[in-house]
Amino acid sequence: MLKKFALSCLIVAGTLLFHSTFAAPADSVLTIKKTTDFKVNGEGTASNWAAAQWLDLTVQKGPGQPGPGKQFPTKVKIMYSEKGLYFLFDCTDQKLTSTILEDYGMLFKEDVVEVFLWPDNSFPIYFEYEVSPLNYELPILVPNMKGGAQGWKPWVYNERNKVQHETSAQGGQKKSMASVEGWKAEFFIPYALLKPIVPAIPKSGTKWKGNFYRIDYDAETAYYSWQKTGGSFHEYQKFGTLLFE
Repeated sequence: MLKKFALSCLIVAGTLLFHSTFAAPADSVLTIKKTTDFKVNGEGTASNWAAAQWLDLTVQKGPGQPGPGKQFPTKVKIMYSEKGLYFLFDCTDQKLTSTILEDYGMLFKEDVVEVFLWPDNSFPIYFEYEVSPLNYELPILVPNMKGGAQGWKPWVYNERNKVQHETSAQGGQKKSMASVEGWKAEFFIPYALLKPIVPAIPKSGTKWKGNFYRIDYDAETAYYSWQKTGGSFHEYQKFGTLLFE
């Protein structure tokens, strides 16, 4: 009888271990603190940032890559106000692989940081924002119909809804192909730009989905993310949860 009881315990324990090992990972939740509005300068020196915690981005496999590229320390801070969201990226680097000198260019083909925001999960439509080390931007709305993603530029883009963005280089000059120790990107995305996919201005307890990325093009291309994807950054089903505090 004792042997049967022990065997039953082993079977139950093994079953629990199997399910804990192979169960799908829980959705990651990032709590975003509220702030008063401030001006971005590309350095992240505003005292407001002291209230926010750094979030590490780690290397993942990119499209068609057999394995992840070389990793440099990469982190981001996020805050929100009554008017929009603030982001601060800090990217260790060795070279600014950045030659595109225009907004709305294919910035993702060079060094870049990216933010994906999906406020209303009822529709497969989200906002993507990219900025290069040289401070050129790409703001687009992305309808993603069963993997067919297409970016659309803002029709009206002016002082009322325009993203405020600045960048800086550390340990070198902010210019194409310069040797550096790193670079930073700081930007403010107003809710006005996210209409109509923002149901309402977020308040305490509001939840969005989103993800944060970096691509670095040194000797080998490295793709960084908060929530890992299968290669494409547009796998919105794998976005994490943004909880507004």
